[in-house]
Amino acid sequence: MAFTAPDSFTTRPTLQGTFGMSASTHWLATATAQAVLERGGNAFDAAAAGAFVLHVVEPHLNGPGGDMTAVFATAENPAEPTVLMGQGPAPAGATPEHYRALGLDMVPGAGGLAAAVPGAVDGWLTLLRDHGTWELADILAFAISYARNGHPALARVGSTIASVAELFTEHWPTSAALWMPDGRIPEEGEMLKNEAYAQVLDRLIAAATQGTVTSREARIDAARTEWRQGFVAAAAAAFTQIPHRHSSGADLAGVMTEADFAGFTAGYEPATVLEFRGYTIAKTGPWGQGPALLQTLAILDGFPDDYLDPSTALGAHTILEAQKLSIADRESYYGDSNVSMDSLLSKEYAAVRRAQIEEHASHEFRPGSLPGHTVFTPPLRIEYLPPVLAGNAEAPGRANGSDTTFAGVGEPTVLDTGETRGDTCHIDVVDRWGNMISATPSGGWLQSSPTIPELGFALGSRLQMTWLEDGSPSTLTPGKRPRTTLTPTLVLKDGQPVAALGSPGGDQQDQWQLLYLLRTIVGGYTPQQAVDAPALHTTSIPGSFFPRTWTPGGAVVEDRLGEDVIAELERRGHLITRAGDWALGRLSSVVRDPHTGVLKASANPRGAQGYAAGR
Repeated sequence: MAFTAPDSFTTRPTLQGTFGMSASTHWLATATAQAVLERGGNAFDAAAAGAFVLHVVEPHLNGPGGDMTAVFATAENPAEPTVLMGQGPAPAGATPEHYRALGLDMVPGAGGLAAAVPGAVDGWLTLLRDHGTWELADILAFAISYARNGHPALARVGSTIASVAELFTEHWPTSAALWMPDGRIPEEGEMLKNEAYAQVLDRLIAAATQGTVTSREARIDAARTEWRQGFVAAAAAAFTQIPHRHSSGADLAGVMTEADFAGFTAGYEPATVLEFRGYTIAKTGPWGQGPALLQTLAILDGFPDDYLDPSTALGAHTILEAQKLSIADRESYYGDSNVSMDSLLSKEYAAVRRAQIEEHASHEFRPGSLPGHTVFTPPLRIEYLPPVLAGNAEAPGRANGSDTTFAGVGEPTVLDTGETRGDTCHIDVVDRWGNMISATPSGGWLQSSPTIPELGFALGSRLQMTWLEDGSPSTLTPGKRPRTTLTPTLVLKDGQPVAALGSPGGDQQDQWQLLYLLRTIVGGYTPQQAVDAPALHTTSIPGSFFPRTWTPGGAVVEDRLGEDVIAELERRGHLITRAGDWALGRLSSVVRDPHTGVLKASANPRGAQGYAAGR
């Protein structure tokens, strides 16, 4: 084997069975999805039910006011990977001119001006209508129960609320009323309730069941209409236009309107795909960061196997350098626009980029040259990470106004302004019929903007991923989608889906997924071995989250990578930050062998929160 042999110890087994498998970032979502499978639902019913539970039990990582993307394949059409697009666009009033007139030079990281039109709920309801089998009331029953009757709070929910407690009490009183009962921070295990959101879901069910609508699909569409054109849109639009504190430090009004809500519908798109070592890797289009993973694989495909092993200095260096090149292209060319992925994924272009990888680490921003396109160079704001994240490798870093920032590790990096460096949730499901889905819900964090009291949730902050500068394919533009970091993955072999995977982590999502793909496809690791193996990522890229900084030559590694490997990476010029032994990545996956029908699942041990289940 060209790869380093995997550790025989794993934190948990790779689950195996033939009935169905679920994996997610929270055990209650996984249990919900598995319960749906056990009661005869398919993978899409299960994923939708689990996702609505994630809105309730991981409110610091996602919410109904946020967004989602998924990539899936059905048992009827297994060779056609499809993207479920639940990423809403910028509102009609969200123009660079308006933001500059308010004295802003960037889209804020928190507050209503950072909100894209919410897309998550319409996305899940669209999937349920077209590919599910269950009634809406049955799907939502799990989330309603947890919202109304309570669920044990995660420790990180409390620590996130603590990070923004002053913001809540002084500027966002509706958030303090919901998330700081009696003026205090919820403790781990304390029962959290959200009656307002339970009532929102009740009203969607009522809209679906009133009148003479007879088909399941029409009932779900009635709920979608109520969400987009009814009480939710009215309450959200009215509330966000009240001036409130933003991460810029100013009290400003948002621009979301009821018409913005009504104008968005979720939908489907063909996946962007790449063939790699006999497998088809399926991702979103360039309105997401997903094709950067495909570009990285295209570059790496030209190297021998020993250059692709993340556990060696040669492999880690090669992977980091390839990622820098691909993500530079992401910054220069990706957006809700007409970039040619055929050109960016061509063997000829990959060969040109591959030749730019040298023995020593690059500290430069190096997008490629794409005919017919002008290179956009974003403002490059440098920020150096500490060499060691002391004390707790999963701590949020620059929380409470301290001077250091550590992006993409563990839970969101939250400032006392509400600014978040980004994290999210993930869920994967495969059923006994061969339906498979990988989905990444995010946005609408409890710390993203003030809670809308009638609804029990906040709007998201995805517009912080746009630029106010002209000339970028992701310049803030009304009606256009911000280039999202949400990037689920589906893997196919011989026209059959064989794996669904994903991870939270902002800009690190695809970097950690790349390690899993290399270790399972090239290295022969089992799913759980790949999840458990030491992780790393580059920070030598412009960040997608406010304040959009980068660390030239920066790389973050788990200490388990080994002293010799880390020392060699430093010799090659990488500016290494040690994150601790178990800090990077929150991967989960489900796997199916089309020949035997055997199903597998894995989940992340880091943070003691992710869980897989199945039989």
